[in-house]
Amino acid sequence: MSQESFKIKDWESLSKEELYAILKLRQEVFVVEQHCPYLDCDDHDENCLHLWTEDSQGITAYSRIAPPGEIYEETSIGRVITAERARRTGLGRRLMDRSMKETESQFGKPIRIMAQSYLLKFYESYGFVKEGEEFLEDGLPHWWMICD
Repeated sequence: MSQESFKIKDWESLSKEELYAILKLRQEVFVVEQHCPYLDCDDHDENCLHLWTEDSQGITAYSRIAPPGEIYEETSIGRVITAERARRTGLGRRLMDRSMKETESQFGKPIRIMAQSYLLKFYESYGFVKEGEEFLEDGLPHWWMICD
């Protein structure tokens, strides 16, 4: 198992280059790859923590950790991404392991997420439980999930 070096920074600590790389990967995956035109810059990044790892080609995995009250009443993990070149390597699981650890240590539980439906089993393996009914967000099926 690979041992990535994860970085975690708040908005003020991000360099222009780091922010550019983060936004680029988010657009590559969510907008271009998933054919989902949406406004990624949602006025929450400034109050969140940004967690990522990278290789010589750039960021390979990323998540955004929001404090309670920023996006939802609860703390949340979102914008969870693994670059296409790094998929099926276990990196997504290592990213989520670190995201859960950082979220719990910084803000505690409960943790709320909006999960794409195809990732339900992945998030359930972390203790997340579905709430409500499946819904479309930006044209993609999602579920609300909570981890207490």
